[in-house]
Amino acid sequence: MFRRQVKSIDELLNRTLRQEGLETPLLQKRIVDAWPKVAGDLIAHYTGDRFIRNQVLFIKVLNPALRADLAMQRSKYISALNATVGSMVITDIRFY
Repeated sequence: MFRRQVKSIDELLNRTLRQEGLETPLLQKRIVDAWPKVAGDLIAHYTGDRFIRNQVLFIKVLNPALRADLAMQRSKYISALNATVGSMVITDIRFY
């Protein structure tokens, strides 16, 4: 008798993304898009461009005092952003 292994769409989609090398770019995009939610509207208003290079999230901050404050809270934001996507995507944040 022939037995089928039933798999969920979620499992099949994740496996396909991983095989095609698209899982990491998708997670990186989710991290960049999650910054306003994690940081809050007020802080997000004073930040500009965001991008990831070599597992480091770069965020442009328009206010020097805010830049110093965010740098002191770096580890909190790293943990919150990685928890948002459910994977260890970034290891550091640089505010410039």
